[in-house]
Amino acid sequence: MTIYMEFKDHFSQHASDYARHRPDYPAALYEFLAEKVKQREVAWDCGTGSGQAALGLAEHFDRVIATDPSAEQIRNAARHEKISYAVVPAEQTEIPSHTVGLITVAQAVHWFDMERFYREARRVLRPDGMLAVWCYGLSRINPEIDKVVQHYYTNIVGPYWPRERHYIDEKYETLSFPFAELPVPEFNMKAEWDMHEFMGYLHTWSATQQFQEENEQDPLNIVHRLLAKAWGDPETRHAIRWPLYLRLGKVSAL
Repeated sequence: MTIYMEFKDHFSQHASDYARHRPDYPAALYEFLAEKVKQREVAWDCGTGSGQAALGLAEHFDRVIATDPSAEQIRNAARHEKISYAVVPAEQTEIPSHTVGLITVAQAVHWFDMERFYREARRVLRPDGMLAVWCYGLSRINPEIDKVVQHYYTNIVGPYWPRERHYIDEKYETLSFPFAELPVPEFNMKAEWDMHEFMGYLHTWSATQQFQEENEQDPLNIVHRLLAKAWGDPETRHAIRWPLYLRLGKVSAL
């Protein structure tokens, strides 16, 4: 497979960091999605990045197609015997029509040409197939650390976020989603990290990378002292939670 169109690439240059420092999606999310799908033969994880969601789907589906327009992301993605990786855009694939039971898009659909992607989703989904898109918000640790992270997010790297970021700030509620929606439960991502691991995660933010590229300075140095004071012993592992915002729809209503 080959790339057919240009795409907004905010992650390829630090794909290996992305694979190491992003939190995992909860197993309960994949269990819920699998229960809603009638056919578990094929799932497509679109915009797979480092393959986190593809790995979760592999526990429930016979085969997972995982695609991303970034060759570097695919190169760093986790391997699994059930997962087939391909470097292709979301909007145009070689997946046979009406063969996929579930499409997932984790923290990525806001980067797509959504109208074209939804057209492609309808093409590849089975008549009873489903589309699940989700994103996650800012981390929640404790009031002191959260205040520093919010300051960093808004005041330090805020101007460097791509404009599509507003969809995440709005919890995907304003996202165009022309499918028959189903109610979904609340999900959270969780991790226990020390300060070094948490800063590794902040370093993967596209706004962090853009700030550094434009200013030739690591913006994390600006808040390191504040974060260290709020964190305490840098070796302390804090419980971290990210609220996850899921939208799930049936293709049959279109």
